[in-house]
Amino acid sequence: MKIASKKSNPAGFILADKGIVTDDDRLSLLRRDTVVKPAIFIGTSTCGIVAGALDTLVAVKQYLEEKQIDADVVETGCSGMCINEPVMDVQLPGKQRISFGKVTPQNAGYLLDHILNFTIPTENVIAQYPHGNLQAWEDIRNINEIPFFRFQNRVVLKNCGIIDPSSIEEYKARGGYKSLSRVIMKYSSDKVCEIIEDSGLRGRGGGGFPTGRKWRIALNTPEDERYLICNGDESDPGAFMDRAIFEGDPHKLIEGVIIAAYAIRAKRAYIFLRASYKLAVQRLRQAIKDAAAAGYLGQDIMGSGFNLNIHVREGAGAFVCGEETALIASIEGKRGTPHTRPPYPVTKGLFGKPTVVNNVETLANVPEIIEKGPSWFASIGTATSKGTKVFSLSGKVMYTGMVEVDMGTSFRDIIYAIGGGIKSHKRLKAIQVGGPTGSCLPEDSLDETVDYETLTKAGAMMGSGGIVVMDEDTCMVDIARFFADFLQHESCGKCIPCREGSRRMHEILQNITQRPPNAAGYETLERFKGVMQLENLADVIRDTALCGLGQTAPNPVLSALKYFREEFEEHIFDRHCRSGVCRDLKIYYINVDKCSGCTLCLRKCPTGAIIGSPHTPHFIIEEKCTGCGICFEICKFVAVSVK
Repeated sequence: MKIASKKSNPAGFILADKGIVTDDDRLSLLRRDTVVKPAIFIGTSTCGIVAGALDTLVAVKQYLEEKQIDADVVETGCSGMCINEPVMDVQLPGKQRISFGKVTPQNAGYLLDHILNFTIPTENVIAQYPHGNLQAWEDIRNINEIPFFRFQNRVVLKNCGIIDPSSIEEYKARGGYKSLSRVIMKYSSDKVCEIIEDSGLRGRGGGGFPTGRKWRIALNTPEDERYLICNGDESDPGAFMDRAIFEGDPHKLIEGVIIAAYAIRAKRAYIFLRASYKLAVQRLRQAIKDAAAAGYLGQDIMGSGFNLNIHVREGAGAFVCGEETALIASIEGKRGTPHTRPPYPVTKGLFGKPTVVNNVETLANVPEIIEKGPSWFASIGTATSKGTKVFSLSGKVMYTGMVEVDMGTSFRDIIYAIGGGIKSHKRLKAIQVGGPTGSCLPEDSLDETVDYETLTKAGAMMGSGGIVVMDEDTCMVDIARFFADFLQHESCGKCIPCREGSRRMHEILQNITQRPPNAAGYETLERFKGVMQLENLADVIRDTALCGLGQTAPNPVLSALKYFREEFEEHIFDRHCRSGVCRDLKIYYINVDKCSGCTLCLRKCPTGAIIGSPHTPHFIIEEKCTGCGICFEICKFVAVSVK
């Protein structure tokens, strides 16, 4: 590429004469193989925005304007290391892209002052992105040398945090839509189904049904119309994988949707996601519009005679709509409640027609499989679980974020090698896998691997891919109560086992995390009776509920009972919470040797449970104490303790 002579500009960078840039040069610029002026990348996905990325973006633009520096400012998605948000990357002509974390309006100018003068500040540096044709920064490690990224295999997430998600040209420059072109020009629908079958791809949103087999069933079901649905109704607490793909690489998903629709000969596809994902909806709609303008959607796609339109449907946020029959009902304009199966949606789904429902991550794998071949994908993972899996890693782990690992990777590697271990060097107590209807596994399950069969044997499930890490300060009874509360609120109410059973489970767990008002009365009898029924109740719900939500709703309770029964027994018999989480079971007392009689706790106690005279030790009346902890928090003499 020819470069014009050095022109006058405050940063002193060489600018290109755009009139002599060739097509290859243009692609190189779009891939950022080279840049002719500084490029500054700000991660403005939802996690970045929450951390203050928009303020950082404004500060960067103001800095460039004040300094009169000609630079490209690019908004990207999340690279996965959410703990470092807001993230700012900088690429200078001839130099490798370098990434900075926790960039605020206060330190953005300081960092740019250094980097634009080809010096590296000692603060906030994460790593640099290696590139064979660009000069590396000295003494800065490569991104793949960081433990968080070193042990990952980023297939679905390879563009997230790297490219501008609003630019179809950038996606195409990195090979985007080539898989679609190959499919349209070379393969029949039957051949595409065969490729996906040979790859071993399984559904990433639940039980792991073989994707190619599902497509073939729909294709072979005689009907005049078929539908494809992308299930992006990500409603698990602590899960944000789908959102990251929507916000960071929407064209990869759209390409996967088009290929899947071609494979089953569907003329209409729906992408269902939460209305609360405003940024995801915005970027997805724009990407669909750009794909249609480029000829990848609409009538007679690429001259093949294949027609497809993609419609975005925004859900109200009901957890049950993650279940495919409830999702279909919602798209049809009905109340989002599940239906009995069979018939399964693949033969009779949306509007009574054959319908394939695939998860976002499942479809995002499809372009890579077409590009690199089914044998490449089948070589990754285990004998029965092929490819990679994206997980959201949250809870009491050092490096929270989004990770993608080979199937068969152990939880130990995910939590300790990638996640950096437990915060504050505490002991791991449990991991919650599979979302609210998943299971709580103990510390000795760390060497279990993330594949469908292994997790099933361990009494857990893959689910959408949320991993919540809990440390020694976590109360497992309280965790079971939390999920029971969540699921009873999210039950659609259609079937009695789920509607009434989940409510009763929550009541029982609520009772054993509270101190009985009358230890010798009727309340105590009810409390013990309820606890004795808890396991039987959970088994009945699991065996008789209508849909997958109800059938798996008891999982958190059953797994907590199985692995942490002693904590339940302590709550029931000793009225003691070893983690000190259950407030109503805390018993506060005053150490008379430390109490100065200042009367501060007496005056602040909301129930009048503290008695005493000025300058003499005070006492707490247990029968009146509600365990609010105000006295504990305000005592200046550390005289209040917890039994």
